[in-house]
Amino acid sequence: MRNRSMLPLLLTALVVLALVAFGGAGLMGGQGEGTTPGAASGASTAPGGPGTPAPGKSAAPHRGANPSSLPEIRESALPVEGRRVLALIRAGGPYQFSQDDQVFGNFERVLPARDRGYYREYTVRTPGEPDRGARRIVAGNGGEKYYTGDHYATFKYIAEGS
Repeated sequence: MRNRSMLPLLLTALVVLALVAFGGAGLMGGQGEGTTPGAASGASTAPGGPGTPAPGKSAAPHRGANPSSLPEIRESALPVEGRRVLALIRAGGPYQFSQDDQVFGNFERVLPARDRGYYREYTVRTPGEPDRGARRIVAGNGGEKYYTGDHYATFKYIAEGS
């Protein structure tokens, strides 16, 4: 009888392990990471997916067309702290804050809609602020980067190399 009482515990442990191993894809009613709604089966937008560099892992600045309808800001017009963060992103770190290089959820829906995991965020220090402040750079897997000076209320596409 003792073995039967352990069965529910073992099943629960197996479910938890499976969720951890597979990242909980499909939980919370969302789409699994790595697929774009309406995309053909097998298409991937997962970080580091085929042909898609992980954000910040490309040494070259993104010089493509603005993939959003957001206004642009020239790289040279960013605050000096923002230009430093861009250099760190291109180098792959190291970053000052543990929250940097973490998934940005785009919950405000200001940036173009993408699957969870597509965007990552980085802190741009604000001189005189005792904490991380409101300024961030958000990088997409396609290499595009956006700047916000007001903690995600508004964004500008960063025209890198200008």
